[in-house]
Amino acid sequence: MSFKPNQVALPLVCAALATLFPIISRAAQHGPEEAAKQMKALVPGKGLEASLFALEPMVVNPTNLDIDAKGRVWVTEGANYRLFQKWGKLRPEGDRILILADTDGDGTADKQTVFYQGQDVNAALGICVLDNKVIVSCSPNVLVFTDEDGDGKSDKKEVLFTGIAGADHDHAVHAFVFGPDGKLYFNFGNAGRQLKRPDGSPVKDRYGREINDGGRPYRQGMVFRSNIDGSDVEVLGHNFRNNVEVCVDSFGGMWQSDNDDDGNKGVRINYVMDFGNFGYTDEMTGAGWGQKRTNWETDIPNRHWHLNDPGVVPNLLQTGGGSPTGIAFYEGKLLPAPYQNSIIHCDAGPRVVRAYPPKPDGAGYKAEIIDVLTSTDNWYRPSDVCTAPDGSLYITDWNDAGVGGHNMADHKLETMTGRIYRVAPQGSGPSAKVPKLNLNSAEGCTSALKSPNGATRYLAWKNLHNMQAKAKSELEKLWKSNDQDLRARAWNLLARIKGSEQHYVDLAVADKNEAIRALALRYTRVEKRDTLAVVKKLVKDPSAQVRRECALSLHRDSSPEAATLWGALAKQYDGKDRWNLEALGIGADGHEDACLDAYLAAVGDSWNNVAGRDIIWRSRSKKTPALLVKIITDKNTPEAEKPRYFRSLDFIKGPEKDAALVELLTAGTK
Repeated sequence: MSFKPNQVALPLVCAALATLFPIISRAAQHGPEEAAKQMKALVPGKGLEASLFALEPMVVNPTNLDIDAKGRVWVTEGANYRLFQKWGKLRPEGDRILILADTDGDGTADKQTVFYQGQDVNAALGICVLDNKVIVSCSPNVLVFTDEDGDGKSDKKEVLFTGIAGADHDHAVHAFVFGPDGKLYFNFGNAGRQLKRPDGSPVKDRYGREINDGGRPYRQGMVFRSNIDGSDVEVLGHNFRNNVEVCVDSFGGMWQSDNDDDGNKGVRINYVMDFGNFGYTDEMTGAGWGQKRTNWETDIPNRHWHLNDPGVVPNLLQTGGGSPTGIAFYEGKLLPAPYQNSIIHCDAGPRVVRAYPPKPDGAGYKAEIIDVLTSTDNWYRPSDVCTAPDGSLYITDWNDAGVGGHNMADHKLETMTGRIYRVAPQGSGPSAKVPKLNLNSAEGCTSALKSPNGATRYLAWKNLHNMQAKAKSELEKLWKSNDQDLRARAWNLLARIKGSEQHYVDLAVADKNEAIRALALRYTRVEKRDTLAVVKKLVKDPSAQVRRECALSLHRDSSPEAATLWGALAKQYDGKDRWNLEALGIGADGHEDACLDAYLAAVGDSWNNVAGRDIIWRSRSKKTPALLVKIITDKNTPEAEKPRYFRSLDFIKGPEKDAALVELLTAGTK
């Protein structure tokens, strides 16, 4: 479980928490005076300051937020949290979706608008503002509300997806986010289980497979991409426990956190490699991480994610114990340099908001941990974070004695609390200046495209995309700039100008920046263009990041040419980069036999080295079992390494595996 009123984990009731924290009385926590005391307990990161934007009764139990292009803060509340508990429904009219605004410019919210209230948004886990439409995630539904007359009130409600399990559960469907490619990205935790259309029919992926957690092939929590209207759903990652929100950078990179089974110090941050398995349960059997298996990890935090198993994407970071909640990718320039181009992440358990600036490391990434906003007050429970149009951060605080997955200290609506803080550079003051927009011209829209705020970029993207070639000149200016984030945003639109697609793909393929070259491959996958043509040009790229995207682009491509390209990529593997190895494994999915044949043809008898044994260990080909036998029975294979290869056999089925097991038994009797 993981906080967010609806995403706060640690199943400890308040009585149990009393042994861990000095629980302050509910009354002592309520009101402006106590809020001021709590503000003094906040510890901003180096070069930062925090101010109070809103508090109860204007907002209570804030679960998720978004900020629109006008700088208004949209919040979902969780007053009706855990309806099955003894306190029951605390707000009979249903929970609220709020719009909070600072109309006098003093940095404090002074206007509250109830956009919507109802039983269908009780303790909603996600909100995404896209112009006059608002996507709200609240299992079993994903709802789209429309403000048709601009009065800040919902006029129409539609269902985008339904049938999602986990109602009133932390591990259900979470927030949506608009990507730089014009797509929606979202996820659900392992209580979500399946995705259905409004008519109740199952949603299917691009390959016609029903999207559910039945192991065919997907398990547990998942990450998705779809068109704005919910069509063309793709599963981009699976086998998470409770992946609370996904954030997307300007190059299409996806980042999220995941919560361990509480108390195992295995909270993790993930780079979501397309189509990857992330190892919460056994890929083949669905068995839990605690079930004994061959070659299991020596420590529980790593064992928890099956990190010794072939077919599991590595973690970016493991942050220990906690209750991870909201997340955002910060591409603003307002905050000091250490926080720029960082994952910004809330963890309600240890009462901290952190930055993780990822850096390329081979085919994967590495990151350090930088605190953004901590507190010495035990009621501080950050639930979500979002970037405002001026580049400051807004953080919602559930504000509770614990982060109870099945409990909370607020059992009366009249004493319920909630806070929203603004984080900005030290000395900048609490007021946020909202840049004026001009969306009537290409120049104005490209200026808006530079915004660090997602809702603003959505408006810019939509208008520029509608302009097509009329926007080309202004977008070209961004494309030719030195800011790589802006170049990526502009390119994503230029490559979608009808008739100009291939021209901009060619420019990206030849670009000096490895991230731009990798972007060309992502684009062809998303848009179902001629991916192999781009892979052929980049198959020997010096960048491991680009070769990773080449491998992923071969996923489920059964053409002979794809297998040949895979073999060429596998031949370049050096035996040191697990991210690269897993990308190759994902790329071989659906045509494993042809891929391994191509690799063996490329290396001949020289496969039995560190790199080649890794390729075999990760392979799911019919030839793999016999090759594993050769490795296991090779006198030069250290005994300590043999369990690794025995474990690989668990991921293969068929008579070839049976024959290999017989051969191993026979060899053992000699």
